[in-house]
Amino acid sequence: MPRSSHGGRHELGQNFLTHRRTISRIAELVADSPGPILEIGSGDGALTRELARLDRPLVAIDVDEHRVRRLARALPGVEVRRADALHHPLDAPSIVGNIPFHLTTPILRRLLSTGTWEHAVLLTQWEVARKRAGVGGGTMMTAQAAPWFTTSLVQRVPAQHFVPRPSVDGGVLQIRRRPEPLLPASRRSPYDRFVRAVFTGRGGTLDRILARAAGAGPAQARRALQEAGVPRGGLPRDVGPEQWAALFRGLHG
Repeated sequence: MPRSSHGGRHELGQNFLTHRRTISRIAELVADSPGPILEIGSGDGALTRELARLDRPLVAIDVDEHRVRRLARALPGVEVRRADALHHPLDAPSIVGNIPFHLTTPILRRLLSTGTWEHAVLLTQWEVARKRAGVGGGTMMTAQAAPWFTTSLVQRVPAQHFVPRPSVDGGVLQIRRRPEPLLPASRRSPYDRFVRAVFTGRGGTLDRILARAAGAGPAQARRALQEAGVPRGGLPRDVGPEQWAALFRGLHG
């Protein structure tokens, strides 16, 4: 395979999934949601071939022009494009992909802030998948997306199921857009700032952090915590999706 103008597999961060059972499982998850599919990082097409069997409109994108050309010849029924996931429109109802590990965070940020997609199944680094699913406590990115998306951890994918073998395991992450968001889309920017202020704020106890983050009085912060069902001595990572939305409503109206 000739070297891409973007670099070799090392520069592109490509670790191709070879485990047939995991490939089939990802395709099964995508099959649960109807409509056209956009595959990110199609590579040599192991997952693309499985998705093509769903007999739905399928666009597969990759930055490696040589693999794009070869896959387009092999799968004439699939629209294979040379494109970058950081710039290509995320407008298909279903998004699926084996995400280059070094691009996981920027792709996830873009996915959770743009596009009209409804359902995403992503293969990422294991620790990233755990964090985004809130296993062991929520992160700032997870909390910022929570009013609009639900995230679940599907399975772990051992490193030996990739070629070349990465230094860490992978994880299958499933994200769905909430049919009824917990907050209106018009409040997303102030909500994002609120969550960031809480995660990065100081004050010792959560009520003091909240008061500073929202510019509210201590009594109002304590009342918001009580109404949201959040312990005063808790930590931001322990706050659930519905609780984040309730805290924002209680402190920002």
